[in-house]
Amino acid sequence: MSGDAQYDLAVIGGGINGVGIARDAAGRGLRTVLLEQNDLGWATSSRSTHLIHGGLRYLEYYEFRLVAEALAERETVLALAPHIVWPMTFILPHEKHLRPAWMIRAGLLLYDNLGRGFFALTGGRSHFAKSRAVTLTPDGYGAGLKPEFRRGFAYADAWVDDARLVIANARSAADKGAVVRTRARVVDARRAQDAWTLVVRDATTGRTDEVTARAVVNAGGPWVKALLDGALHVATPTRVRLVKGSHIVVPRIHAGSHALLLQNPDMRVIFMLPYEHDFTMIGTTEVPVDDPEVVPEITREEIEYLCQASSRYALRPITPREVRHTFAGVRPLFDDGRGDVSSVTRDYRFELDERGAPLLSVFGGKITTYRRLGEKALERLARFLPPMAAPWTDKEPLPGGDFGGATFAELAAGYRRRYPGLDPVWLERLLRRHGTDAAEILGDAKTEADLGERFGGGLYERELRFLVEREWARTAEDVLERRTKCGLAMTEAQRRRVAEVLGG
Repeated sequence: MSGDAQYDLAVIGGGINGVGIARDAAGRGLRTVLLEQNDLGWATSSRSTHLIHGGLRYLEYYEFRLVAEALAERETVLALAPHIVWPMTFILPHEKHLRPAWMIRAGLLLYDNLGRGFFALTGGRSHFAKSRAVTLTPDGYGAGLKPEFRRGFAYADAWVDDARLVIANARSAADKGAVVRTRARVVDARRAQDAWTLVVRDATTGRTDEVTARAVVNAGGPWVKALLDGALHVATPTRVRLVKGSHIVVPRIHAGSHALLLQNPDMRVIFMLPYEHDFTMIGTTEVPVDDPEVVPEITREEIEYLCQASSRYALRPITPREVRHTFAGVRPLFDDGRGDVSSVTRDYRFELDERGAPLLSVFGGKITTYRRLGEKALERLARFLPPMAAPWTDKEPLPGGDFGGATFAELAAGYRRRYPGLDPVWLERLLRRHGTDAAEILGDAKTEADLGERFGGGLYERELRFLVEREWARTAEDVLERRTKCGLAMTEAQRRRVAEVLGG
């Protein structure tokens, strides 16, 4: 190994897998750099269905190992970041002509047992309730549904603020010594026996520089194959399936905190999830995509599909004119050769090329299993890297997630007592974004005026400054659609003001 390599490990891609690997590596003592061509989580990891789950429907495709691993990780990630991950009850209204009750019940029992397998070995206790049959009533789990849906099933999974999970992992990586570079695109690479030299272009200035590393992880997500074929100059027969998933956001459909999982005649399922207090998020679609460079946008046909699918169940018809917001992301699935997009595996695959300095490429994966994926990635690369410390990411909370044994409700109550002059509803929303790091934003604030300029949608100058200084935010979109969802409640003029302050 030549002595002039800047880093032990270079990670290309700032989605959830890339930041998870970078966090793990930096915490084990490796000199680590993360290179992201846009904003963190921009393409996929901020545009998911916001779930930490085992994947109930994956059981139909016999993905038992994936589901079991995901259910174990569900517990771990909840413990690491309880401000942005929390249990949620899901209600599955029953339609006997689609899937019989015995099949659903059998699947839920299997889901329960796979989820408890880890605790049978460790003696721990799950945070998630067992599945059960329920009666759907207008003032209960049937709220917002047509009265003909009287029977259903309840099971538990978890909600996640996906974009903030990415940011939390990137911040942890940086706290451990990793260099995190956004708007930094790898445009070329040279490979020797002992190191990679990556040519990196800054998207803001257009300037290029070089990064050298003993090993490279290609966690490019939708660009994983394009990077191999292009900048990295590595041929591989492995393929990736690009699938666009789109969502719509409409005014709140029901007042409860539970979500709905809806079956449809095409045998697909969609979710209806409580979203940002006043809204319901509905998704997702599955549309094949050819080019990762095309910015994913929802189509009129997708909007109509989601409206029609949810209106089959909703008491109030959902029409395109009610849609307040949309978002779409491209999921990079490992191409296992299955024809039906819905049946393509959501599991991940590694491809290690060691013809010279090592290159590990990550195909597929889901947000729930990102942490375990990071551990396995470093296991694959261990023989090429300096001695590493033991795995650690399952033990140390993410930034903002160390509640000291308190529940989120107890944390929120403490902040209400500490900041009596601030709106308690706004305080809770801030805590949901930042957890215990909210104290750094609030400081000695006594009143709303102490928070600086009020931009609207619940965003104030103090938080905006924190997002820029601590979380790599540069544009209004970074702030209003990823690090917060404040843009949902803003006027166009308010959005322009945020852009103006940020210099955009």
